Amino acid sequence: MFELHASKVGNLKNDVLSGLTVALALVPEAVAFAFVAGVDPLVGLYAAFMVGLITSIFGGRPGMISGATGAMAVVMVSLVAIHGVEYLFATVVLTGLLQIIFGLFKLGKFIRLVPHPVMLGFVNGLAIVIFLAQLGQFKVPDAAGDLQWMQGAPMYTMAGLIILTMAIIHFFPKLTKAVPSTLVAIVAVSFLVFGLNLETKLVGDVASIAGGLPTFSIPNVPFDLEMLKIIFPFALVLAAIGLIESLLTLTLIDELTGTRGRGNKECIAQGAANTVTGFFGGMGGCAMIGQSMINVNSGGRGRASGITAALALLGFILFASGLIEQIPLAALVGVMFIVVIGTFEWSSFRIVKKVPKADAFVIILVSGVTVISDLAIAVVVGVIVSALVFAWEHAKHVLVHRSTASNGSTVYDVNGPLFFGSVTNFLEQFDMDNDADDVIVEFKHSRVVDHSAIEAIDTLAERYLSRGKTMHLRHLNSECKQLLTKAGSLVEINLIEDPDYHIASDKLA
Repeated sequence: MFELHASKVGNLKNDVLSGLTVALALVPEAVAFAFVAGVDPLVGLYAAFMVGLITSIFGGRPGMISGATGAMAVVMVSLVAIHGVEYLFATVVLTGLLQIIFGLFKLGKFIRLVPHPVMLGFVNGLAIVIFLAQLGQFKVPDAAGDLQWMQGAPMYTMAGLIILTMAIIHFFPKLTKAVPSTLVAIVAVSFLVFGLNLETKLVGDVASIAGGLPTFSIPNVPFDLEMLKIIFPFALVLAAIGLIESLLTLTLIDELTGTRGRGNKECIAQGAANTVTGFFGGMGGCAMIGQSMINVNSGGRGRASGITAALALLGFILFASGLIEQIPLAALVGVMFIVVIGTFEWSSFRIVKKVPKADAFVIILVSGVTVISDLAIAVVVGVIVSALVFAWEHAKHVLVHRSTASNGSTVYDVNGPLFFGSVTNFLEQFDMDNDADDVIVEFKHSRVVDHSAIEAIDTLAERYLSRGKTMHLRHLNSECKQLLTKAGSLVEINLIEDPDYHIASDKLA
């Protein structure tokens, strides 16, 4: 029903207008994530402002929006509950320093190791998480203070306003694209609620967003080894979650806009933003896929969009809190539902029967783990499963062809990669008892990948030596020759044809 096409070309007007739209959507999200982490709403709002501003200015992906996120808030809640908010601020500072180190060592490139099925699962899972997060807005407290689902007129009003918001966002661009349809929808629904005096939940019903400028403060914690033992595990997990979510969001926006961001620069900017935020009373954050999608689909492409969103959010806190608190939550829920529709890869339903079963399983697995756990664990699980599937499939691709040379020697021509997953299959293809006394093993069409392969070659040499037969190894690279023990003297050197590549082995590290 909804097709969200992102233009590759941006301009200042679109950046400013889309930034204002994003700022409106940032308010309830930041407040909600602050509640998840167990901190004051202003802690989440300050994080959204500072992280968003710094990454928009210095980050590697113009147009990407950063702020307080649910994935990181879930990790923070136990730390805050046990040790208090000051320990959270110290943890956010350390998180930022770890992310800066990650970026300085240019480790952002490892996002390339995330396979496409994992990306699909990540996007689908995150869309489901965003959708589920909005369902809380359909609940109200009862007389005992427990949250219950809306009933009757309040539910119908809420649903009607959401549908109206989604309809405006979808159909307004057919009239004009001069103004972001999302912003038009929020303003129109707000005026409708105010003009008809409709009873529905407002932003102010969730929390007050009024406050002053964030102030510098060193976290009030004891600076000793015991404190470091407490915060380091949390900081490491938060750094990993933040960078994974940011780099995957960066990759997603790259694909959507047909441009390319700079991963390592984004890592450093995210780290600097979190370090600063920790000193100014914020809960830290990372890239926000929902708000980034709103920005991109509203026409935001340049750094001005993120800067506008951050400054507008600060303006809301300082000067317009009363006005923003009058926005119906239904309008913002409608915006997020549009984001869910645009984020979810509906094509995955079509291709799931066409791709290999292992890839389909990874898509479903990552989506499920993202929903029930968190993004970092889901991506790690997806990469591990994909790597195991890759190893298993390629373990079958090592073929050894046996022939007899003109001089009577037995020749084995090895084809395919030799690594930990294929060594068993490799050794099983040699008929040592029936071979000639002189055996040649040719590696011209093979590649020795790791130390397990080296051990397999040594095992093969030992077996032939125990039978009193001579084995020659051809076309092994120089590192293989250094690592071989039993077969070292049996390697034939050909300076012109011998390959040159590196092997994963601790012995040469």
